[in-house]
Amino acid sequence: MAGLLAVANRVHDDIPVLLAVKLPLLSSHPELVFGGESRIEYQVDPRLAAQLMGKPEGAAVNIAYDAGEPLALLAVMRREPEVFRIAHVVVSVAPFLFNDGVRRAVFNPQDAVARLGVFGQMTTYLPLRVGTLIRFIHEAFAARLESEQHAARPVQSLAALGLSVVDQTQPEKQWPSDIGSHPHYARWNLAGPKAKFEIGALCEMVKLARTVTVVIPPWAPRYDRARDSEWLKKDDQYVALVTDAGRTCGFDVLNIASVPGLEQANYADEMHVNTSGVPIYTSYLVSRLKR
Repeated sequence: MAGLLAVANRVHDDIPVLLAVKLPLLSSHPELVFGGESRIEYQVDPRLAAQLMGKPEGAAVNIAYDAGEPLALLAVMRREPEVFRIAHVVVSVAPFLFNDGVRRAVFNPQDAVARLGVFGQMTTYLPLRVGTLIRFIHEAFAARLESEQHAARPVQSLAALGLSVVDQTQPEKQWPSDIGSHPHYARWNLAGPKAKFEIGALCEMVKLARTVTVVIPPWAPRYDRARDSEWLKKDDQYVALVTDAGRTCGFDVLNIASVPGLEQANYADEMHVNTSGVPIYTSYLVSRLKR
């Protein structure tokens, strides 16, 4: 395992495959770039956003991806400085990005794992979270391969300028009973290196973009923070972490607890809107950005 991790660390590229395939969208030199995790990827229609801003198609693009982390977006910004110098970057974040207690491999950001080094990776994730290291090794080689082949790879979602949609609603029995015990908040710990790495990336973005706005999106309306003390406590801590960093580093923070007109029927699961919710969420987000 140590040998595999050492090799993976050497070949690791901060831009994962899911993000790399969207980078051709930046060729339009957009004024508004939506990035971050899946609640941008599945919820923000960049074509509609451009229309609402009075801009032509291509002026807004969506390069968010599943479990997208700030460190990966920062790597793109460093690689394409001319594009981002004139852009307003809107990045969505989620609790798992900062919580070092997360168990599920998919919720452990790969770029943050890479920065731990072999010793830190093994002491942090072995033996109970070995899946995180297996995923890291796999993703490291996949990202390196993509970085060497990207010129011949067309963007997967060019027609929608980066928007993906969730067109099926999760069955009732699969909805979590509460959010306080959600995997994003499991074994809650904001004092570890993950929060330091990801917050640091958000701060670095300020130096590379015209404007940076960090979005903390809402959960489905069926869940009530006032009746879930664990969620309320943990969420307040996570919001405070991001907000304090914004004040220090100079990025704006939009903490969206709810969206007017976005109802339970517009949600596919506890986090993501379905197709019907996309225009509602996009319109509201753009209205907040205009302010």
